[in-house]
Amino acid sequence: MQTITLIEPITVNGTIYDQLNIRRPKVRDRLAVERMKKSEAEKEIVMIANLAEVDAKVIEELDLADYAKIQGIFADFLEVTPPTSD
Repeated sequence: MQTITLIEPITVNGTIYDQLNIRRPKVRDRLAVERMKKSEAEKEIVMIANLAEVDAKVIEELDLADYAKIQGIFADFLEVTPPTSD
């Protein structure tokens, strides 16, 4: 799990969000969004919301700089580091 401190805190439904905790994605997370009939951007928002355990409306309200930071973390989760040979 990774904690992201937001550059621009937001308020959604009376709750203030100044940070989000994002867990690593699992295959079932990917399958859940792939079954949706939504655009790729909407699927990504739903996926990130699921990983952060917040409503998609929270992700939709983020400042673009904060969203870009989260996208970077999400991309890092998907990277495979090759084993090193000694």
